Amino acid sequence: MFNDIGPMELLTIIVIAVLVFGPDKLPKVIQDVTRTIRKIREFSESAKQDIRSELGPEFKDFDFEDLNPKTFLRKQLGNDDLGLQEIRNGFDLKKEMAEITDAVNGRDTGSSSSSSSSSDAVSPASGGKIDMTKKPEDPGKDERPPFDFDAT
Repeated sequence: MFNDIGPMELLTIIVIAVLVFGPDKLPKVIQDVTRTIRKIREFSESAKQDIRSELGPEFKDFDFEDLNPKTFLRKQLGNDDLGLQEIRNGFDLKKEMAEITDAVNGRDTGSSSSSSSSSDAVSPASGGKIDMTKKPEDPGKDERPPFDFDAT
């Protein structure tokens, strides 16, 4: 319950409790606090059991921690029924970035991943390399650029 309280904070709490309640009343206060915490836990457990019994036998293994959004997402994404692990394993970001870097620098990757669509962009005069420095042609002064009706 108090996992993140260090020794100095615990000592500070004890000193404040002794100063506020006094050494004579402190044991009685500690007993009252522990009794109250125990009653709250019992009430919480009985409420959980009542809810489980009202939900029916199909929810007998229902865990209230699953209602926490973090726990729910962790449980659902950790489940490999969706095939997410396959997708993660199939996508190699370093390899993809290396291929893009090689293509931009004009190096041949040696892989057979180049298709006919990529060969259309390669001019035969350039020896199989893509000219990335060539500027697109500017329309003439009298010509209007093409208008895209879907973009508006």
